[in-house]
Amino acid sequence: MQAAPVLADVLARLAAAATPKDLANLQRFGIAASRPLGVSMANIQKVAGGLGCNHALAAELWGSGIHEAKLLAAYVDEPAKVTAAQMDRWVRDFDNWAVCDTRCFALLDRTPHAWRCVDRWASARQEFVRRAAFALMASLAVHDKAAPDACFLDRLPLIEAAADDARDLVRKGVSWALRTAGRRRPALHRAALAVATRLAAPDDAGARWVGKDASRDLRGPVATRAVLKRAAKKR
Repeated sequence: MQAAPVLADVLARLAAAATPKDLANLQRFGIAASRPLGVSMANIQKVAGGLGCNHALAAELWGSGIHEAKLLAAYVDEPAKVTAAQMDRWVRDFDNWAVCDTRCFALLDRTPHAWRCVDRWASARQEFVRRAAFALMASLAVHDKAAPDACFLDRLPLIEAAADDARDLVRKGVSWALRTAGRRRPALHRAALAVATRLAAPDDAGARWVGKDASRDLRGPVATRAVLKRAAKKR
């Protein structure tokens, strides 16, 4: 039986993969990371591939406070073992968009608590908690293939309510959620485009930006092809 990975060994693997270029890229991409090593996402995923799934190790990686270890934890954790209380603790500790989005896209959207967290976090005051609500909704739009349209249609009001948030990272998360939901199926595309059109009209600059950004995407060829392709599969 193979021994469980030891935290110190995993951190050593991450440190060995660090480069000055990847460390500089954090600032280039607007990632205000705490305790960074400078490891690319590709190399983080490569380390994850050799570890397997391990909920206890994931908790230790997160607890280390090292930026790349926190990202790695999303890839080795076991979604079925993650509790709603853990998700609420983690989200309060998000300190940059990379940790927020990676946790949502690689782990949290696969937990049984994901939809409830979208609902709770969407009205939060903290920047990255609110960002996480919409990053999580966007991730569900990509990965939760079985979710009915109602799961997204019922949450379009959350998107409209948050579109006027003055914080850039929140607005971008809201647009991301609207765009990905609108790419799923024709009914969602129509509903998302209607929301985007409404948001593009008001005086508020933030909401207008979300509306125009989402409208441009949903009317574009990539989104149109995706919707038509999925509609054809259902026939």
